[in-house]
Parts: sequence; structure tokens; C-alpha cells
Amino acid sequence: MQRAPVGRPRDSSLDARAIATTLELLSEKGFEGTTVQAVAKRSGVHASALYRRWPSRIELIEDAIFPGFDSHAVEPTGDLQADLHRFLRAYLDAFGTPAARAAAPGLIAHHQSAGDGRSPELYFRVSTRPQFRDILRAAPTGAVDPDIDPDDIFDIMLGAILAHTIVPTIAARRAPLERTVDLLIRMMRPTT
Repeated sequence: MQRAPVGRPRDSSLDARAIATTLELLSEKGFEGTTVQAVAKRSGVHASALYRRWPSRIELIEDAIFPGFDSHAVEPTGDLQADLHRFLRAYLDAFGTPAARAAAPGLIAHHQSAGDGRSPELYFRVSTRPQFRDILRAAPTGAVDPDIDPDDIFDIMLGAILAHTIVPTIAARRAPLERTVDLLIRMMRPTT
């Protein structure tokens, strides 16, 4: 005989309401104005229920703005230019929303002051270094200099994306994505 669960059934809409409210608050009030209490008040979800799901507002904000990449968006095809374009587009889509633009500087500052030694992409739960390496491995023979460290190229790419999404003067400059892809390919091309 199975026992009935004790307590109220879990409200499956709670997570979605909390995430949607977090995104709204980030866009309207910024990082500082997006607190667990503010999310609870606006969403109608009790703060204790939020804390059971997210230990702090940092985890709540990260889950709201960086849900992760669609694995198909970054799956390598062997066409280096097209693969890099899709990869960069996925990053720009993740970092380019108003909520992400509001949250990223605060999250970076939080994690720098926390001193826990984790890398920034772990903070944002958008760790795609392995997919980037897969794209380079799938490139045609001779397209990528074997002496190039993929992590160096990834770091340069991530820095450019962050600059284009969170630094206002750079974000205002609307350089075509193709230009960034072209520069990355030139950097990785074997020297003759």
C-alpha cells in the first residue's frame, strides 16, 4: 500500500512565475532592485518557497538570465564560419537581453568579491568551452593553426561578447557579427 505524500502538492507554476518576475525586475529595477523579497512580493510566491529552490538571489538571477544554450545551436557541422556565427549568435542572445545586461555587471562584481576562484562562465552557467573546442576540431584540415590554444581564442571571443553586451559605449556600436567571426578566423588561420 502506497502512502500519500505529506503536505500540499508542489505548485509546478512557481518556478516559472519566479523566473518571469526576476526577468521583469531586472529589466525595470536593475540588479540591486532584484531581491528575493521583491520577487516574492510581485510574483505572489512566498520568500521561503523561493529560498527552498534558490539558496540566494544570485542563483535565482543566474537561472533566470542564463538558462543555458540549446545544444543544437552550437553543434558543429564542419563549416567553421557558419559554426562560429551560430556559436556567437547563441552567446549574444544569452547575454543581449535587457535582463542579462542589467544583471551581468552585478554578477561579475559579486563573484569577484566572493573570491571563490570559479571561472566567470561557471558563474553564468553558460560553460561552452567544450562545444567551442568541438567546433574547432570539426573545422576543415588546415583551417585552424594547430599551435593555437582554443582557450585563448575562447577567452578573446567571450571578452568581445561581454564588452558588446555590457559596456554601453561598445554596445551602442553595431558591428556586424560577421566581422567578429572573420576576425576570429583570421586569428586562428595558420601562418605561412
